[in-house]
Amino acid sequence: NNAGVDALVRRVLAFRKRHPSSPGIVGINIGKQKETPISEATRDYVHCFDAVADLADYVAVNISSPNTQNLRQLQDREPLEALLKSLNERNNQREKAGKRRVPTLLKIAPDLSAAQLESMVQLVVESNWHGMIATNTTIDRTGDNAGYEFPGGLSGAPVRERSTEVIRKIHQLTNGKLPIIGVGGIETGAHAQEKLDAGASLIQVYSGFIYQGPCMIKRMLAQMRS
Repeated sequence: NNAGVDALVRRVLAFRKRHPSSPGIVGINIGKQKETPISEATRDYVHCFDAVADLADYVAVNISSPNTQNLRQLQDREPLEALLKSLNERNNQREKAGKRRVPTLLKIAPDLSAAQLESMVQLVVESNWHGMIATNTTIDRTGDNAGYEFPGGLSGAPVRERSTEVIRKIHQLTNGKLPIIGVGGIETGAHAQEKLDAGASLIQVYSGFIYQGPCMIKRMLAQMRS
């Protein structure tokens, strides 16, 4: 839950005003509102894309959050194809207006079947998108995850192995030509290297960063160098 895209834009602008030379890559994650029907979801994504395009180094198009009811229906081929096409059109319009084309990456769930994943990867490639983010949190409650009783997605250790499997499969399906941001359960240098070895071009951390703090990055890099 958050205050919406307009609040986000204000915060990003305020940060850049305070830190005009701050280094780093700014990726902005967009999704539909909880109340918006799936049939009208594309409208929300286009609105958010237009709002953040000038501020983002890349836009993560999130169709996989388990906390937004029915959002994962957008992972079906027909609605996904319509969404990718609409955002491509907005990027085309930006280029015609003399603006830069914003890299768009599709953020997917770890709970896809092999057929679903293959179909999505094929569509991303056909749509000339810039990459994929693998993966969001998992709703799986089998095996080691059976003890988690609360609803919603599991992050951290419960998703680590599955996210690595998805990264490896995307890498194989695209012959390593599609950039992948690997995310899920990364807490050590070994975990980070695992994602890179599977085919990730970049990695993201979230749960580990929350529990370990900013020094986590320095420790991870030191572990990867040793």
